[in-house]
Amino acid sequence: MKKILILILLPFFSFSQEIDIKKLFKFSTFYGAVNGGTSISDVDIFSVKDGLTTQTIQTPYDYNITLGVRKIARFGYENKANTFYDGTESNYSDAATIGKIEGLEFLSEVNYKRQEGIEYLDQHHFIRYVADKWNTKIEYLKDGFADVEYYEASQRYRHTVRKGFSINIGASQRIAEPYGYDPLNEWKLSNGNIHYTYLALQEGYNVDVFEGIYTNPDGEIVATSVEVWEEVVIPVVLSDYTTRKRNELKSQWNHSLVVGFDYYYYDKNYWLHSWGNLMPYHYDMGNEYSYHNYNDGEQWYDYSGGIIFGKKINKQIGVFAEGKYNKYWNREWYDFKFGINYIIR
Repeated sequence: MKKILILILLPFFSFSQEIDIKKLFKFSTFYGAVNGGTSISDVDIFSVKDGLTTQTIQTPYDYNITLGVRKIARFGYENKANTFYDGTESNYSDAATIGKIEGLEFLSEVNYKRQEGIEYLDQHHFIRYVADKWNTKIEYLKDGFADVEYYEASQRYRHTVRKGFSINIGASQRIAEPYGYDPLNEWKLSNGNIHYTYLALQEGYNVDVFEGIYTNPDGEIVATSVEVWEEVVIPVVLSDYTTRKRNELKSQWNHSLVVGFDYYYYDKNYWLHSWGNLMPYHYDMGNEYSYHNYNDGEQWYDYSGGIIFGKKINKQIGVFAEGKYNKYWNREWYDFKFGINYIIR
């Protein structure tokens, strides 16, 4: 992992040596914050198997611990209302290919959070440099809720069609786990079912058919009936197995052609910011776990985009819509919001 980071950041080392560090971080903000709140309410589960019993499932409170630094010029529509960064900001424009200004911008943010009882470690880091005729961006994203993680670098030629609108074309390099790989394929029977009991035995579980006792690799009893074995234990066995098998594989390189556009217009009553990226061609390196192998050897489309729109119809009514969408290796993650504001005068 360290070698990969050095390789990705190497082009910036010589560039950063020519820049005064104080100037580099001028107007940047370092921030740290802790946020928390009540999670979903307790749930009572009733059973009448051995008389009436009640089990209460409690979900611990949600929290979000954020550490970060950012130096990104705000667009005209981004009016910072808060005095401080509190770690809950969601700036859709961070995903844009082109920033508001030319030059170097960056973001580095780590979120350790618990949501509905499940803990995640999310990260988002990028360095973006925009010039008149070219731009480059290096990014690392880990989104535990969407279950996606990758490194991406791109180098693009940029052509300004007219003020506020530009198109770009170039190359993209991504490093990610072998998405598309399904460890359970080798355990599938001709009818499509999984030979789950044999898999569990291979994983160290033991089944005593005569006594109806099922034990885990440590010898602990985990089930005393077929129903519990199939509905409770086996899902855990399959989950642990697939996670372990995926973690055993090396990350895969993806070299792709990328084309995109970026449009920005703003005045105090109307603004539109949109961008899009399309990867229509991917070089097949012939690796055993290349995504080509899981797509019948065919090419596929990876794409991302976003839009931020606002319109003040008159002094009382305004409408807005914001969102971004990503689809890589047939995995999707997105978020959006839209609405209307009415001011009574």
